Amino acid sequence: MKIVLIILAVWVGLLILAEIGLRVMFGFGNPLIYQADEDIGYLLVPDQKTRRFGNRIEINQYSMRSSPITTVPHSTTLRILLLGDSIVNGGWWTDQSDIISEMLTQQLTQTLDKQTPKHQIEVLNIAANSWGPPNQLAYLRKFGTFQAACLIVIINTDDLFTKRPNPNLVGVDRNYPDHRPILALQELLNRFRPPQPSSIAASDSHRQPSDPVSYNLHAIEEIRDIATQQEIPFLLAMTPLLREIGSPGPRDYEIKARQRLTELTQTQKIFYIDFLPLFNSINEPKSFYRDHIHLSVQGNQFVTQKLTQTLQEKMEILVNSSP
Repeated sequence: MKIVLIILAVWVGLLILAEIGLRVMFGFGNPLIYQADEDIGYLLVPDQKTRRFGNRIEINQYSMRSSPITTVPHSTTLRILLLGDSIVNGGWWTDQSDIISEMLTQQLTQTLDKQTPKHQIEVLNIAANSWGPPNQLAYLRKFGTFQAACLIVIINTDDLFTKRPNPNLVGVDRNYPDHRPILALQELLNRFRPPQPSSIAASDSHRQPSDPVSYNLHAIEEIRDIATQQEIPFLLAMTPLLREIGSPGPRDYEIKARQRLTELTQTQKIFYIDFLPLFNSINEPKSFYRDHIHLSVQGNQFVTQKLTQTLQEKMEILVNSSP
């Protein structure tokens, strides 16, 4: 009996050590949680802070991956909205200081200090994993543009095929939890659990568009219309998938979708940056990726530099258009 108690005590001790280690070293037990929204589909629950694998993550009162903000910017603040998906959000694998919005704030601040030192830059990160143009459009319709002086949308090739926003994923799909687990060990074990059939059923319950490319292009047009109505510049950029770089390049259906996007930007006079040819001009473009779609810190830096160069040319216009 004594041996059994000793063994039990050892196991309990090991479990406690594992629980503490998972929380302190990896951030398990404190994942970002989501809330369902009938129009947006889902968004991050406001006012969250956590660390995942050592990376700091902060979500403000408007579900942005940014520090808390005032609804109306200060008269000397140049506010820029940056919308996107997990590439813009940065995910758990990117520290808050290394996401595109933070890098863009730093680089534009250096530029602005030379041109108009009385102003300061504020780039707001409005993004969530797997968002596409329809989610971004719904967010703007619900929360507005926060009196921004510029609106930037970054999509990737897959976003041209985004489905309708689906609030039923929250709390069902393990990637969109609606509450924190009791134990870090519970979250770790959940990572190895196969997807529940109910999550697939919930996703399929929403009627999907017959032409997803047209559906997403129309959402981009409507985002542009919001910017036009607010009289603020609109910039669209698209990053490629890793397999699109080099030979053989994008697949046939992706080429057609890209052509349709290019035609839209040309006919509607949308300022558009296609990062595929830019990435192809780099000797080691693989260093820009952490997986097949998400950018590394180096990739974020490259995108930020291009955006900064583009915005530098418009800086005087942006400053004059700020509140």
